[in-house]
Amino acid sequence: MNIENPIKNCRICGGLLYIEPLLRLENMPKAAQFFPCENMLANEAGSNLEVCQCSACNLIQLNSQPVHYYKEVVRASAYSQEMESYRLQQFADFANTYKLTGKKGIEIGCGRGEYLKLINKVGIDAYGLEYGKNSVKQCHKDGYKVFQGFVEDVGYQLPEAPYDTFFSLNWLEHLPKPHLTLRGVAQNLSPNAVGLVEVPNFDMILANNLFSEFINDHLFYYTKETFTQLLLISGFEIVEIKPVWHNYIISATVKKRAATNFEKLTNFQEKINLEIQQYLKKYSNKRVGIWGAGHQALAVISLLKLQDKICYVVDSAKFKQGKYTPASHLPIVSPDHLVKEPVDAILVMAASYSDEVARTIRDSYDKAIDVAILREYGLEILV
Repeated sequence: MNIENPIKNCRICGGLLYIEPLLRLENMPKAAQFFPCENMLANEAGSNLEVCQCSACNLIQLNSQPVHYYKEVVRASAYSQEMESYRLQQFADFANTYKLTGKKGIEIGCGRGEYLKLINKVGIDAYGLEYGKNSVKQCHKDGYKVFQGFVEDVGYQLPEAPYDTFFSLNWLEHLPKPHLTLRGVAQNLSPNAVGLVEVPNFDMILANNLFSEFINDHLFYYTKETFTQLLLISGFEIVEIKPVWHNYIISATVKKRAATNFEKLTNFQEKINLEIQQYLKKYSNKRVGIWGAGHQALAVISLLKLQDKICYVVDSAKFKQGKYTPASHLPIVSPDHLVKEPVDAILVMAASYSDEVARTIRDSYDKAIDVAILREYGLEILV
């Protein structure tokens, strides 16, 4: 059984696929859409499929090439009244929960606008993106605000962006690089934007032995675990993820991930700087040392520019003694140096060893030495 141009690495994480496919299927339909006409039957034939798994991220996938129309959305489910009723209620709950009335939303891969009318109906100002030109024409004819295109990567610019919400409904499984599409979408969203993202549920397929679910159109077969991984590496936090629609679909509500807020960190740096500088003012004409040449102490010395106010750094590690602190160039000495060249005060920056170091200074060296410890909450001056 031969596969045309098979891939050997996971399309998403780059990990190696297991050498042996999990399943081989012969004479499968080449596509689930655009059926052949009678005059095409003489040249129409099935194809072979290999269902593989990534040895790194565990994602189930075909090792074959995508169908030629993978960028387009074709929805047979749109003709189901039950599905339409379900979607309307789902979209209404989504809009109410996240206060999306009057907000801009876009469906990525909107087909002929089957769901855009429902998104509009629940109060979201609906836009759509669709690659199929005929589908876009139909959307325009029906009065929907739809753009022709496909999100290839993070640099893609969506017209009318940013959007407050987005939808991707049972389409990502067709795409060879869904993580790049999702990252591109994320760049076109407003801060704190939310999205509704869905794929077929492979956990259900496995549980029910639905071997007939494998098809050339679907390159990926997501479990809750692997779908979660995809969303996380694509720039989203997961608000909720669960099976819906008779367990056939994994539905995830996601939120655009924001950069980590470092305000508290920078504020604490300023606090420590102020406290240490005020402490050192009392010893402007005296000698001050630091105990600790670990990475935290080295960073504090450099960031707070303490090198001109400190005479040396004490450290018990012999391999550091006789060397100098990186960037700040202070000599690193052994504890015995406190006897040879005494200091009036010493700042202890030894992390979890700080209390032990402070006791050592009190017990083994001049008790007149003032000791202060840099704690996780600030500078503690020992009395």
